[in-house]
Amino acid sequence: MPWEYRPLPIHELGAGAGVRRPMQPAPARVTEDSPALEVMTDLCRATPATIRPQAPLFAANQFMITRGVRLLLVVDDRENVAGVITATDILGQRAMRVTIDRGLRRDELTVADVMTPSEQVEFILFSDVERARVGRIVETLRRAGRQHVLVVDYDTVPTESPIEPTVQRAMVRGIFSLTQIGRQLGIAVQPGEIARTFAEIEGVLGH
Repeated sequence: MPWEYRPLPIHELGAGAGVRRPMQPAPARVTEDSPALEVMTDLCRATPATIRPQAPLFAANQFMITRGVRLLLVVDDRENVAGVITATDILGQRAMRVTIDRGLRRDELTVADVMTPSEQVEFILFSDVERARVGRIVETLRRAGRQHVLVVDYDTVPTESPIEPTVQRAMVRGIFSLTQIGRQLGIAVQPGEIARTFAEIEGVLGH
């Protein structure tokens, strides 16, 4: 059966072409009393920036620059979260210590060598965030001395046997970035040095 369609003209791209990007609205301006959800990157609406543990460290740095982010979720081949890696991890002392301790060159490092593994990643609950205001998120990050924090909710995973209890699987729902919050507030917000773990500020979101 002969084709009934004429082919479209094909052209050569040439130099200097650009790339279309999704036109996302600029983040809305907020105040400290605005709902915290207005400054959260909601992963139900935005595609997360992810990378594999075996990726070269320099590739992670380049990917952050390309995406305009300073934190990547590290996921394995089954899309399980293996950890997180930040620009500070890559450019700061952590990468340097690994090269010295393991006798490696910097260009031999992978994301897995420098990332914070999931077992050590702390988070806040989405159910707490839903009731919180921007000011409380800022205070949580500031007092923890951090630039980012993950927000987690849970999926109920069915079991093979109806008599077995269901399993709750943690799902990363969102990310707070102090830099982004500062932009939306219209001020520069810097993390403090008051606390280093969320255990030390337990209850900040609960008051």
